[in-house]
Amino acid sequence: MNLVVIEGPGKRDTLKKYLGEGFEVVATKGHIRDLPEKGFGIDINNNFEPKYTLMPDKTDIVEQLKAKKDRASKVYIATDPDREGEAIAWHVGHILGINESEPCRIEFNEISKNAVNKALLSPRAINMDLVHAQQGRRVLDRIVGYKASPVLNKKIQKNLSAGRVQSVALKIVVDREREIKNFKPEEYWNINALLSKLSSPQFKAALALKESKKYQSHSEKETLEVVDYAKKQDFIVAEVKKSIARSNAPAPFVTSTLQQDALNKLGMPLRRTTMAAQQLYEGVEIKGEGKTALITYIRTDSTRVSPEAQAIAKEFIINKFGKDYVPASFNVFKTKKNAQDAHEAIRPINLFITPEIAKNSLSPDNFKLYKLIYDRFLASQMSEATFDALSVLINAGIYGFKVTGKTPLFLGYTAVYKVYEDNKDDQDSEQIQLPNLVVGDKLTLHDILKEQKFTKPPPRYTEASLVKTMEEKGIGRPATYAPTILVLSKRRYTEKDGKYLLPTELGTTVVEFLEKYFDDIMDVTFTAQMETQLDEVEEGAIRWQDLVASFYEGFEKEVAKALGGDGIKVPVEVSSIPCEKCGAMLVVRMGKYGKFLACPNFPNCKNVKSLTDVGPKIPVAKCPDCGKNIYARKSKRGTLFYGCEGYPDCKFASWDIPIEEKCPECKSFLTKKPMKEETKIKCSNKDCKYTRSDPPEQK
Repeated sequence: MNLVVIEGPGKRDTLKKYLGEGFEVVATKGHIRDLPEKGFGIDINNNFEPKYTLMPDKTDIVEQLKAKKDRASKVYIATDPDREGEAIAWHVGHILGINESEPCRIEFNEISKNAVNKALLSPRAINMDLVHAQQGRRVLDRIVGYKASPVLNKKIQKNLSAGRVQSVALKIVVDREREIKNFKPEEYWNINALLSKLSSPQFKAALALKESKKYQSHSEKETLEVVDYAKKQDFIVAEVKKSIARSNAPAPFVTSTLQQDALNKLGMPLRRTTMAAQQLYEGVEIKGEGKTALITYIRTDSTRVSPEAQAIAKEFIINKFGKDYVPASFNVFKTKKNAQDAHEAIRPINLFITPEIAKNSLSPDNFKLYKLIYDRFLASQMSEATFDALSVLINAGIYGFKVTGKTPLFLGYTAVYKVYEDNKDDQDSEQIQLPNLVVGDKLTLHDILKEQKFTKPPPRYTEASLVKTMEEKGIGRPATYAPTILVLSKRRYTEKDGKYLLPTELGTTVVEFLEKYFDDIMDVTFTAQMETQLDEVEEGAIRWQDLVASFYEGFEKEVAKALGGDGIKVPVEVSSIPCEKCGAMLVVRMGKYGKFLACPNFPNCKNVKSLTDVGPKIPVAKCPDCGKNIYARKSKRGTLFYGCEGYPDCKFASWDIPIEEKCPECKSFLTKKPMKEETKIKCSNKDCKYTRSDPPEQK
């Protein structure tokens, strides 16, 4: 009997199908040894030696492994093909008495018969450089968490944590919120001429030039002057540019781009995407096939595709679409500079298991994600798409109006995959149908349309755009993007407004404190450099102990400085609900099971109230939409909000407390957010930036 040790139990049946008789498969269910749950576990004075202990919940698994190892003729350790997997393999080897230099380690990028059999033919020794890189990361993270978190608990409040990657990711979210808060909108006007040629349909051309230079109107007065002037001019076609526009096939997915497209195209947040991807990789029950893995390894930063997979894709595309749909030579995509490039891109294992064939065997999330991965990979191996592009300049005196149009010429890869477009205007431009225009044509002016606009602040991050930013800045690696972002929500440092991430008052306070005392862990560039140095450890270029030592020297001084510094209090959110015992306005507190209402006069008054007790008892204002009363409510997630008693006929709702005072700038309703030191008043209209601070409300 041969023993095969894997990580996740989800892939056990898939592997057993390919291994056949003579093999037993045991899953470790992740790490079996780690730094102790209680205690630091690192000997600072002995070159940062980690003190690993057996994880309490893995005792039975370890006993099972030892028993099966004694009966096995050969042990293969087939944990995941990354740093964590290599470290788990090393820990398994240590417990089973297998020397790291023995050829016991096998790895595969996909769980298929060919890949598994090929791996069994070429076992290797455990790669200690990979293990050292994982140890370096684990020790760094333990030092930051174990040393900085108690400082937060002492200086801000209990049950807080800091993390080497987690904290800088939170800073990115908080910095964006600061940008939005400090943003000053600027007025501008869009001016469009509604034109036609003879009896052809009308089309719009946008004002773009003044005296041959780029031009944008910034006031109503200026706009009216332009309109008055242009209406008196002849609109003459001055330039017509025809060209063939080309769009290259997109690269196959890596971890970050899959997470981004899953949210943008499918509306799937990180947690669901990660779960579905893991199941597709480990294997799902396919009717007539049994437990079958559908995609390759899901934690990767490489766009590389194996020659064998490219050859199969080429034949598949030719048979389905024709020879014109494959390029003359295989598409090659650039992998980002700091990529580890250890694994292929994410792709389907078997192109003949199409999404349509698999659909009845998959959950809705698994089907949507598999189809997305399948279509993206197929598109990545196809020819470019081409378009007839037309750009026209139309002069009206000193002003120039432009219009562009784009119509498909050859679908290429777009036959199976439409690239996600953030800019709706670009999509609209492709639909414009222009008449046959030639230089010198005099066009008929039907109207000039003007529209006032204001520049908008940068958008808040979504989970997808935060992953993209982390990748661009070199923060974290494919395996850490999702866990990092999810822990911010778990710690209640961020919350969601629709699909957008908002820092909570607690999250903002934590960032402010860490920025004040911990320069290194809050420096995006410094954190990115640490990731690069961990890559160098993996390559055997530097020792992980030297990396940790260089970090610890400065960090230890920052901890001492923070312990001797001032603390910061989290601003208190005051509700509109009075305490029935003493009359003070109840405040929102955070407990083990989420938010609740409590009396601010604790311990003299110990009144508390669950948010489930909040009901339509005390109106806070009149509804600006229908005039009925607005009451405090609780959402399905336990969050306090304010809604109209006329629901469902009236859909008015607000997270902040609405007041009956109108905005002096745009006449929308105002909201208030009571704090301990002040009451924040702001306009409910997102395009209006009116805000002020009033004195704290009387209790």
